[in-house]
Amino acid sequence: MTYTMINGNRLFHTDEGPGGDRAGETLLLVHGGGCDSHDWSAQIGAFAARHRVIAPDLRGHGRSTGLTGGMRPRELAADLAELLDGIDAGPVVVIGHSMGAVVASVLAVEHPSLVRAVVAVDPGYGFEAEFAPQLAAAFRVPDPVGTAVAVLGGLENPATAGPEAEALRVWHRRRVLAMDPMTVRDVFHGLFDEAGVPLTVRPGVETYLSRRDCPVLSLSAAASLKAKGIGGEWEESLSRHPYSASAVLEGVGHWLFQERPAEFNALVLGWIEGLPAV
Repeated sequence: MTYTMINGNRLFHTDEGPGGDRAGETLLLVHGGGCDSHDWSAQIGAFAARHRVIAPDLRGHGRSTGLTGGMRPRELAADLAELLDGIDAGPVVVIGHSMGAVVASVLAVEHPSLVRAVVAVDPGYGFEAEFAPQLAAAFRVPDPVGTAVAVLGGLENPATAGPEAEALRVWHRRRVLAMDPMTVRDVFHGLFDEAGVPLTVRPGVETYLSRRDCPVLSLSAAASLKAKGIGGEWEESLSRHPYSASAVLEGVGHWLFQERPAEFNALVLGWIEGLPAV
């Protein structure tokens, strides 16, 4: 079954890979704001060769509905917790991109029994405090979709060229254009308005992220860290588990796992293989 009713919304998700004794870890892939689970097209097959892979569309995104409830990370994480319970899938390694890394971290902090480890991919947290109200204000406009297109477009890698890179840019832009404007507004307000500040900006986010007791792998684009004013060591300092690690990739944009899928897949799978036994 690819649809499950969760908190009044119909969530689309796929569940692939080996089962029983042949399965390794269970992986939960969480896309970013304004995106959907198709983002992981270059990962699902590679990961499912060894692991069970669950790839949902968050409420209001892709093929999932967003008729009830809000779009804050805690609400999105609650959906995933209920989904995992419903399909008997915990504990999982949560791999989250951008806003999905915020949601993954919330899941680890507030539903720790469901999370084995977190992989935070160019995460949507760690911004300077002044950034949040500025971005939230940018979405208080009649056309929040246009704002989202501009914001997400600015995260593309300008150094990449060719038909494949252009196809990714077109895909990212058209997907946002297809979203409900109020959903787009609520997604970004959920991350960056006053109530969401502790989960996205410094210094409040340090206290929250330090509550993740599980191993955390952070994979970030160098340009993203520079824009935030931090380095790869920032997140390492927040992860209490000794197996936690951080890597910074040069010459990539926000969707680094789509630009360099083979490198990304090898990094993530290698780290997962080394996870300490529970």
